[in-house]
Amino acid sequence: MAFDQKASSDSDEKALRVSISEAANLFGIHQRTIRRAITAGEIRYIVVRGRYKIHFGSLVTWSQRTTTVRNKRDGRGIGQWVDQWKIKNVKFSPRPPEGGKI
Repeated sequence: MAFDQKASSDSDEKALRVSISEAANLFGIHQRTIRRAITAGEIRYIVVRGRYKIHFGSLVTWSQRTTTVRNKRDGRGIGQWVDQWKIKNVKFSPRPPEGGKI
C-alpha cells in the first residue's frame, strides 16, 4: 500500500487539535505527563505560534495504550462521563482479559 502525501496532509488539516492544558484537563492528568509523552515521541503534534497543538487521535490512542493514563482518563477525565467506553462483554473488548484467552 503506497503512502499518499496529499491524502495525509488533507486529513491533517481537518484533524482536531488541542493544547497541552486542554489535553491535561480532558484526560485528568498533569501537563507534565503530556510534555513527557511529546518528548518521548508518543503523541503527534504541531507547533502553532510557539504553542504545541496535539493531534487528538494520537492522544486518545496514547491514553488507551498507557495504563495509568487510561485509569485517570476513566476516573477523573472525560471517561467518567462516557459509559460506552466501558465494554462489559469481554468478547468485544479491545483489552484482552487477564488470562489472555477469550
